[in-house]
Amino acid sequence: MLTLGLVNTYDKIKVLDAHYRSIARAAPIAYSYGFALALFDYPFKMNAEQLCDYVADKTTIGRSGRYLIEMLEHNRFFVFDLPKKGFQAQFGVPVVTTSSPDPKKAITPAALADEIKKGGSYLMLVGLGHKGLPKELFGRARYHLDITGQGVPLETCTAIGAVPAVLAALVEKKS
Repeated sequence: MLTLGLVNTYDKIKVLDAHYRSIARAAPIAYSYGFALALFDYPFKMNAEQLCDYVADKTTIGRSGRYLIEMLEHNRFFVFDLPKKGFQAQFGVPVVTTSSPDPKKAITPAALADEIKKGGSYLMLVGLGHKGLPKELFGRARYHLDITGQGVPLETCTAIGAVPAVLAALVEKKS
């Protein structure tokens, strides 16, 4: 399984437009490229089903939550607190997305696509907010992926689109 994991680094108490809009934007991308979608540390006090209804009511993005609802119905949408230790095993190997990978943990998009093609399961972590991913996740992730391969930092929504699209294209190319 491939999972797009969005980690909230905005406000952890107050719900902001950026929270539900990121979900609405990520759902059609994850849906289109066969990824599951997992949210970590979002300030919503509701389960995944309630969150689908909330997002659908707040935005028209993603056909007013249609893709999010379909993902929920197919067990591909999840909501969690940020784990204190390891991520949930069903999501596979955690991969930090960053423009500055640690050389000891760096993996290229092509190498990761090879691993996916062999049946590997990966959790692609994207930070929501200007702070990016929490630094402790860099140590906990097995791999660090620069999706551009050039050290170019991407805005959150751009990364949400680029990571699944690039990996899906590379996996398809290797078929």
